[in-house]
Amino acid sequence: MKKQGFTLIELMVVIVIMGILAAVAVPKLFGMIAKSKASEVPTAAGTYINLQDAYVVEANALGTWSQVGYTGPGTSSANGSATGIFYYKEQTGNKAQWVVKTLQKLNDCAIQENAWGLQASISGGEAEGQSNAVYATGGVDACLDLTPSFNKLTSGRSTSTFSF
Repeated sequence: MKKQGFTLIELMVVIVIMGILAAVAVPKLFGMIAKSKASEVPTAAGTYINLQDAYVVEANALGTWSQVGYTGPGTSSANGSATGIFYYKEQTGNKAQWVVKTLQKLNDCAIQENAWGLQASISGGEAEGQSNAVYATGGVDACLDLTPSFNKLTSGRSTSTFSF
């Protein structure tokens, strides 16, 4: 006698295997999505540092977002911008500060008030013929798992970091 189709046991084994694979793969997928979303933070920080550096060469001073021509990713606002995942803002004071916070939970990183930041100051120019440059230090208050290289994002003569 010729058998046709699968037995109930065979179908149940396939369903169990698919369930186990889904239980392992889905959280891993969401983790990779969160890391890809967070990868825009160091790129945006590098753009900010480059624009500040160009402005310092021209004006010999640090500039605001509108002065240097920087807008955070996702909108044309020159004061702060939201991408749906992150909120970029500028803090005023003696030094130019660039701060990013998360607007939604990414992996194990909860919504943060201050998650990543850069602080820029002017350095150099002491010796004759040497121009000023932007010295930037970066810090991570939370979510280091998403952007482990952000603490190393510095420019200028030092690799020190600061905290918020």
